[in-house]
Amino acid sequence: MSSTYHQLLDATIQHLEGLKSRGVRHVAVSPETLRALAQPERSQKSEVRSQKPETAAKMETELFAVPGKSSATVAENSTLRTPQSPIEKVAAFAALRERALACVKCPHLASSRKNVVFGVGSIDAQLMFVGEAPGADEDEQGEPFVGKAGQLLTKIIQATGLSRADVYIANILKCRPDTPGQSAGNRKPTSDEMATCIPYLHEQIDLIRPKVIVALGATAVEGLLGKTIGITKLRGTWKTYRGTPLMPTYHPAYLLRNQAMSEKRKVWEDMLAVMEKLGMPISEKQRNYFLKA
Repeated sequence: MSSTYHQLLDATIQHLEGLKSRGVRHVAVSPETLRALAQPERSQKSEVRSQKPETAAKMETELFAVPGKSSATVAENSTLRTPQSPIEKVAAFAALRERALACVKCPHLASSRKNVVFGVGSIDAQLMFVGEAPGADEDEQGEPFVGKAGQLLTKIIQATGLSRADVYIANILKCRPDTPGQSAGNRKPTSDEMATCIPYLHEQIDLIRPKVIVALGATAVEGLLGKTIGITKLRGTWKTYRGTPLMPTYHPAYLLRNQAMSEKRKVWEDMLAVMEKLGMPISEKQRNYFLKA
């Protein structure tokens, strides 16, 4: 079956799971839509093509209709096509966020989380940062990178001349990894957890269309690229992820543990390369950050 079919199927399942988690038990679907869905895949495509455009659109959006709301308010819940206008993009991003907030695909994470940490920043950002998973502070506030490591990341962003509002910050995992039996601390996400959650990140990337992605730390690189050879060997070398240039670098938490000037300089050199890739102006002062006097 085609990838489009599976995308629609996955999106439908996610949406219905979200409705179920909010207590919805019945969804109205017209006989016309049911007949179309009962046809083999090839027949469905030819039937949709032969229908009037407004009929085909109705069939697509009806699958995502929330009881009590008109289809116009949720018409962009499907991400099968890239939104063409700013309004469509905002609506599609809001629909994606709604699905992520209602996600219960990992029951152990859904039951232990305080908040789903979707992401923060500009949906038109040229630069996107991707971490591994929320920690305790992020789980409490529902925003990525707000703890000590997040505060350092904010300073790094500001050192480039940008602000948090100019970039987009997200994680591979939207829920904090549970730590049963522990009152504090974090754990690394499992490969299964990352594989389950990463489609949300894919949709974020596809909607934002950043010009550069920065992967923060070994786990983020592993989740994105599937590489486990170590961040020390990978950092500072350009990779490509879903057609977008990707720069692996150290996680800010590493710099909190190892505050050697040489390590700070490595991260800053990675950021200088990112700035150059984006065509950002770089002052002499910026070029000399963290160099020995």
